[in-house]
Amino acid sequence: MIGADAIVKCLEEEGVSYVFGYPGVAICPFYNSILQSAIKSVLVRTEQNAAHAASGLARVTGKVGVCAVTSGPGATNVITGIATAFADSIPLVCITGQVNSALLGSDVFQEADITGAVESFVKYSYLIKDANEIPRIFKEAFHIANSGRKGPVLIDIPIDVQNAEIKKFVYPDTISMRTYKPTVKGNMVQIKKVAAELSKAKRPIICAGGGVLLADAEKRLVSFAQKHQIPVVSTMMGIGVMPTEHPLYFGMVGNNGKPYANRAMNESDLLIMVGARVADRAVSQPDLITENKVLIHIDVDPAEIGKNVGPSIPLVGDAKHIFEQLLEQDFSCEHEKWLETLKDYREHMIPKREPNPAYVDPAEFITLLSEKMEEDGIYVADVGQNQIWSCAYHIVRKGKFLTSGGMGTMGYSIPAAMGAKLATKGKQVIAVCGDGSFQMSMMELATMRQHQIPVKIIVLKNNYLGMVREYQHYTYHDHYSVVDLSGSPDLKMIAGAYDMKFIRLENMEGAEEAIDEFLKKDESVLMECMIDPMDLVK
Repeated sequence: MIGADAIVKCLEEEGVSYVFGYPGVAICPFYNSILQSAIKSVLVRTEQNAAHAASGLARVTGKVGVCAVTSGPGATNVITGIATAFADSIPLVCITGQVNSALLGSDVFQEADITGAVESFVKYSYLIKDANEIPRIFKEAFHIANSGRKGPVLIDIPIDVQNAEIKKFVYPDTISMRTYKPTVKGNMVQIKKVAAELSKAKRPIICAGGGVLLADAEKRLVSFAQKHQIPVVSTMMGIGVMPTEHPLYFGMVGNNGKPYANRAMNESDLLIMVGARVADRAVSQPDLITENKVLIHIDVDPAEIGKNVGPSIPLVGDAKHIFEQLLEQDFSCEHEKWLETLKDYREHMIPKREPNPAYVDPAEFITLLSEKMEEDGIYVADVGQNQIWSCAYHIVRKGKFLTSGGMGTMGYSIPAAMGAKLATKGKQVIAVCGDGSFQMSMMELATMRQHQIPVKIIVLKNNYLGMVREYQHYTYHDHYSVVDLSGSPDLKMIAGAYDMKFIRLENMEGAEEAIDEFLKKDESVLMECMIDPMDLVK
């Protein structure tokens, strides 16, 4: 057995089904060995998207996503995908080929110090110099990626190490890492403090972030919220912690959140922030959330607690275990008046829209699409104005909502949707993007065609980089610079080139029939919706 065989064996031991990547000479031994395995290799069309596809798979399965690329530009191209996963705490193992270990540091063809380059975007990285170390390193890498605060791990493997004979393959049963022991269960003293404060609170609220979803803690959060009738809001990455139409859910907070959600969080006297960083997109003025309220910050990563604002009660641990512990506490809290107030806010604090009837109204369209989607369908939003509309108007029932939050990476939706679709097979998966973000990853239509991945794609087309244009409208008083997307391809011809069904929707007339046709079969469809370029700048 050579090193490349050992890598494949490690992936099999970890239950990996798919590897997304792009080969090159430095990673060819691995791709040669994987031919003997049941693991499927998916050839993406650019390396960044290998990480995005692995991320989509990881987010719908809870397993570690895997990508494998070659050295030099292959490795550097994947960095944006790794950084995107790191910002949103998505578990990935990224394998990079490397030049012959004897040549490291000599600036030979396609050499790049990838472990150094990704240092700030990974939980950990390895440069393997001894093939016999492969089983231990892979065991550690998968453990690190999918425990504590989850995130990407990079493994760089020189070509000679991939080709080297190993003495004996033994995959470890256990992990022993003295310096890596994440806290899972909450401190019981702190748990009791939380219960005591909740029993006194008159206006409690839970703000749930993506950490709740990553911990698979949604059911326990819902049980806890229902037991004590505590209202819930979420960050962008927390969308889906509760069904959108649950009576205790009051929407997304932040600059682009629901006005009543922000008001609810501001007026609370006790805020439980769980699985969320207190960052600018959700909390523009962190100091305000500590004014006249008890702040309880729950996170598996102790570094996040107190980073931007000091909590009254810090509580380190996995959200799933924390809510289990809280559910065991015997306390009661009364706040019927608070709930009635919030319901009144939700009913009356609705922003008025005046959509242009000559175009598709994204609010009405996305709501209608949500209602017609399968209950467990997966909605993948890209970045830009399409993301803002998706967050505001998509209705989550039993499905999942995926997007790029912390990094805000355009082009995320199509490759992430591919990974999600492969992982879930029969489930409906829809990628929603703008015409700018679509052109950042439209090369993956070839991947969808080659590997028969029936992702449905909606392009909200306004012929501009809409979010940048919106910023320039307000900041530079309509002095627009480098946002005009004139020259964009004819999407009908693009769809035809990849044997995809194409639907164009000019306005809301016939929208219902168009969506029905779009959703009818489990097949790839490209749908173009014409959007008013001035929709968000009136």
